[in-house]
Amino acid sequence: MIKRLLIANRGEVALRVIRACRELGVETVAVYSDADQRAPHVSAADRSVHIGPAAAADSYLSTTRIVDAARTSGADAVHPGYGFLSENAAFAAACERAGLIFVGPPSGTIAQMGSKIAARKLMQTAGVPVVPGEAPHDQSDEGILAIARRVGFPALVKASSGGGGKGMRRIDDAAQAIEAIQLARREAESAFGDGTLYVERVIHNPRHVEVQIFADNYDHVVHLFERECSVQRRHQKVIEESPSVIVTPRLRSRMTDAAVQAARACGYRNAGTVEFLVDASGGRGTERFYFLEMNTRLQVEHPVTEQVTGLDIVRAQLLVASGEPLPWLSPGISQRGHAIEARVYAEDPSRGFLPQAGRLLLYREPRMPGIRIDSGVEEGSEIPVQYDALIAKVIATATTRDEAIARLSCALRAFPILGVQTNISFLLRILDHPRFRAGEVDTRFLDTDGASLAEQAAPQMPDAVRAAMAQHASSLSESQDHQSPESQIPNPQSLSDPWEHLAAWRR
Repeated sequence: MIKRLLIANRGEVALRVIRACRELGVETVAVYSDADQRAPHVSAADRSVHIGPAAAADSYLSTTRIVDAARTSGADAVHPGYGFLSENAAFAAACERAGLIFVGPPSGTIAQMGSKIAARKLMQTAGVPVVPGEAPHDQSDEGILAIARRVGFPALVKASSGGGGKGMRRIDDAAQAIEAIQLARREAESAFGDGTLYVERVIHNPRHVEVQIFADNYDHVVHLFERECSVQRRHQKVIEESPSVIVTPRLRSRMTDAAVQAARACGYRNAGTVEFLVDASGGRGTERFYFLEMNTRLQVEHPVTEQVTGLDIVRAQLLVASGEPLPWLSPGISQRGHAIEARVYAEDPSRGFLPQAGRLLLYREPRMPGIRIDSGVEEGSEIPVQYDALIAKVIATATTRDEAIARLSCALRAFPILGVQTNISFLLRILDHPRFRAGEVDTRFLDTDGASLAEQAAPQMPDAVRAAMAQHASSLSESQDHQSPESQIPNPQSLSDPWEHLAAWRR
């Protein structure tokens, strides 16, 4: 069994891993940059190691610093979390060379599935449906245009490496194809250092449905059902839920079988996710699905699956990485109830979702039945400018989808956060939208309705609250020159009176 685990990440995922380690009696090592010296994950771990400046490239994205931290701390394993180096094959290989257990798939699998062209070929060989398209050997502008003509317009030009919509452009006709191809290539080279492109046919108004899979070293491969992730902005997920309203029992059987087949084809180990596009344009019962990509890591939205299955995915990750078999096997895995997750970010939807930074002057997580909060902050925490602006994930679980939505709405309305702007009002607008309530959203939902929802969600802070914040900030500034850094964190009681008088106002 792993004895001491270094967590090569920060924030809520680091705290999530620490919680699983405590239950298993595994010691934890946190890493932190200059910006995270007082972050909750640092104090929660058994040990901590400073890994450099605030800039991610010089700290959380530095393979050398992370591996050195593991060596100096005496760790025998590394958990990459998600983001940062989690899907970096070179980092996984460096851990393997250093004799460290990497809590995830082998580096070769990460490399293979990290290339979307290689992944497409493997899935085709394995009999898993892929989006119609081609990966040209001729990577010139004219070579890619020729493939786009053959695939048919409209088509998507996509980067072979990376994700998140970077290096992807839609081509509606040959007239604007060369410009779109050049833009996609430049963006791919800038983001991933690889300008290789391929072409896919556009699937009109698809649903984005992913299947959680898990494999061990004893030829056991299981699925943990599906998650719907169609509510996304610029290819970044905003709300996730399970089960998917579009997935019938027959479709679920076909998709989960394909996901298990995909995992076996690439020799997968540990937790991963197979993502599919579902074409429901023909009506219920005629849905077709296509392999999109494989995420070779733990997903941000894994709590949704944990809530409907009752399983601890992170705990199982540690057990499998330690060489033990999966703690649960099909058909013992069942799905019950409905779970839905919303990501609370420090961002301003009314200003193009501009990321926010600053100190959380007030932060009170809602406590109510059926609500789980996974967060990496506390009152007084700093939201730094250098990293992802995720504050917390709010997960609601209930017997039915309608009940889960109602619980999530109640929790978000009872989640006061002051000091930074958040997207809570925007999330509430989504949950109240008739299309979302009816389960009729697709991946273009926020492309068409997002701007109006963001504009409607512009917060109006009461003058009394604004004045209380200004007074508190002024007193804090005056006292900073005479206090230790620890005493500069705001006293929660200093804001309690104005908040109690304005308890009906929520962001």
